[in-house]
Amino acid sequence: MRNVTVAVVAALFALPGLAIAAEPVVSITYGPKMEKKAAEYGQRDLGRLSGDLETSVLREAARTGALEDARIELVIEDVVPNRPTFQQMADKPGLSFESFGVGGASVSGTVTTADGRSYPVSYRWYETDIRWAQTAGTWTDAETAFDRFARKLARGETVAAR
Repeated sequence: MRNVTVAVVAALFALPGLAIAAEPVVSITYGPKMEKKAAEYGQRDLGRLSGDLETSVLREAARTGALEDARIELVIEDVVPNRPTFQQMADKPGLSFESFGVGGASVSGTVTTADGRSYPVSYRWYETDIRWAQTAGTWTDAETAFDRFARKLARGETVAAR
């Protein structure tokens, strides 16, 4: 029975015109403002941020079926942490992890669809209410901005938000 199933699947792949959609390819870089902040925040946190953004975009694209076979080139323009990063605390020993503030992120980029059309995307969101920051982790607001951006991207909404 297994050999028959494998043969049927192989035959389907061999049919002309049958296209199997692939998840989008996401590349992430940092804008000039972020490059200046790289040493302050630390490479560990920057790697985590780009991973969080990529995960958010891929998750929403898979959930909606949007952006199949697309190439998504994103630039993290700016991020603001809710709490000091490990690098910031290492550089300034008097800094406390109990310090908190409002954070957020700004992302821009370009999406190229499978048919070759290309369009710019942009989103920025920063928390405005300090009351939410007290229970936040280091990158809670930036992660919220990434999740909101990914949902809008998957729905085709590319207009910059507040």
